[in-house]
Amino acid sequence: MWIAAILVVTVIGVALALRLRSGHVPHYVTQPFQRGGLVQTVTAEGTVNPQNLISVGTQVSGTISELDVDYNSPVKTGQIMAKIDPTTFRDALNGARATQTQFERQYGAGIASTQSALQTAASAQRNAAASQAALNSAAAQVAKTKTARDLARLTVRRDGTLLAQGYIAQNQYDADASNAVAADAAYAAAVLAVDQARAQLEAQNAVVRADRAQSQSVAAAADATRAQAAASAAQVDQASYNLRQSVIVSPVNGTVIARNVSVGQTVAASFQTPTLFTIAQDLSKMEIDISVGEPDIGGVRAGDVSDFTVLAYPNRTFHGVVYQVRRNPTTLNNVVTYDTVVYVENRDGALYPGMTANASIHVAKVQNALIVPVAALQYAPPQSARPLARAAASSPWGTTAASATRTIVAGRSGRLFVLRGGAPAYVPVRIELVSGAQAAIVPVGTSLRPGDAAIVADDTVPAGAAEAAAALVRSAVNNRGASR
Repeated sequence: MWIAAILVVTVIGVALALRLRSGHVPHYVTQPFQRGGLVQTVTAEGTVNPQNLISVGTQVSGTISELDVDYNSPVKTGQIMAKIDPTTFRDALNGARATQTQFERQYGAGIASTQSALQTAASAQRNAAASQAALNSAAAQVAKTKTARDLARLTVRRDGTLLAQGYIAQNQYDADASNAVAADAAYAAAVLAVDQARAQLEAQNAVVRADRAQSQSVAAAADATRAQAAASAAQVDQASYNLRQSVIVSPVNGTVIARNVSVGQTVAASFQTPTLFTIAQDLSKMEIDISVGEPDIGGVRAGDVSDFTVLAYPNRTFHGVVYQVRRNPTTLNNVVTYDTVVYVENRDGALYPGMTANASIHVAKVQNALIVPVAALQYAPPQSARPLARAAASSPWGTTAASATRTIVAGRSGRLFVLRGGAPAYVPVRIELVSGAQAAIVPVGTSLRPGDAAIVADDTVPAGAAEAAAALVRSAVNNRGASR
């Protein structure tokens, strides 16, 4: 391969030398300048999908007993789509309700017992209060009888002195002595009454404590029953919810595009929610999920216009607008792509979910610009066509080999040649935009004249020879690198 490449290059060099020696005048191929608009696009493939796709599942397990919708069925919010056999859920609900009723009745009985115990404790408290009053009265009576006893004893002692002196009669003394004995007896009786009242009060206090403990125990039992009744009410709510969930309804208005179950099929929702139906909320508004490569994603922005075609309509071009450029990368075979979402109207329903779209995104454009072929920016005239003043190393023409290839990038400076008086004339330009084989340029200064045409090629090199040689050399280099 290397030998063949060298031979081809040698042949081309010999042909050029012969033509130059014979004074051959090149024939130039020109292209008139055009003024108009130019659009730079990024091409990629994607998939047509509804903008809003809803998966309808079930939170309960069971057997599908009824199907009310099928593929392409339009549905409304709340419309029944399917039913799961409700027998198990209905039995669970009835059992939960029976348990709730039982605990509610027990709670009612506990409330009545609590109220009765509270009344008993209140009665015992009143009795204890009465016993306390009796004790207080007995204590007061003790104080009173003690005073009377002390007075009676003092009177007897005084009467003894007076009787010995003859101031009082014996019967007076005997009467006062009898009163003293009676006062002692009354005091002893009062002390005994206090002891009895104190014992009665202690007994009543014990009853109060017992009744209070009983009422607290009954109240605690009632509270426990109330908690059980509340738990059973929650079980009733859960069972009722499961019974309602056995009826599958549509959450939105839309169209069923997928049905994943049939009548008699068992669905299990133990570990994850199974998807029964897939609903496209609005098929008149679709989106294209396009995978844009890493080299092109930098120019894509939300709001860019996109054109695309699908295999079903090869002669029709659809139009959309970039809605979102997602920053989450996808890497496949060392190729990094980014999901770009394009919104498109689908009022006539021509686009189906899952279609493959070949899209082009308009990432840049210019209006009323000078348009030239990219080949004009890559062309350089042959050595014999250049004036001697331009042959110096400092020539602004840059690369001078007729077969040289220049990289054309928007935003950089460039140059082209126009045909004036049968000879190429150098024109500096600024490259505004490159799209495919065309480029939009702005001349630097007043270097263009009316009637100028850009030179894109000449006949100094046999057509295709240079390209074939370059391709041959590249192939040889690649093969040699692979063999290494």
